Amino acid sequence: MPKFVIEREIPGAGELSADQLKSISQTSCGVLQNLGPQINWVHSYVTGNKIYCIYNAPNEEMIQEHARQGGFPANSVNKVMAVIDPVTAEEETT
Repeated sequence: MPKFVIEREIPGAGELSADQLKSISQTSCGVLQNLGPQINWVHSYVTGNKIYCIYNAPNEEMIQEHARQGGFPANSVNKVMAVIDPVTAEEETT
């Protein structure tokens, strides 16, 4: 299933309390349950003014629908084309 990186512009995101982050997470999970098993939230990174989310979904439209139903932004949605890490530097290519 395709993987996506979603950039959500949320001013002050890095200052959200644990309770606020829990509430956002609960909202997201509720929408995911309604949308069905074809979309999955992997995890998110909270920075100063943005949240970057990693999702598995069949297409960008489902990501946008999740954002619409949840009431949070999806300012940028990008399909992941490859995943690399330090091991990639050591792998032999053929």
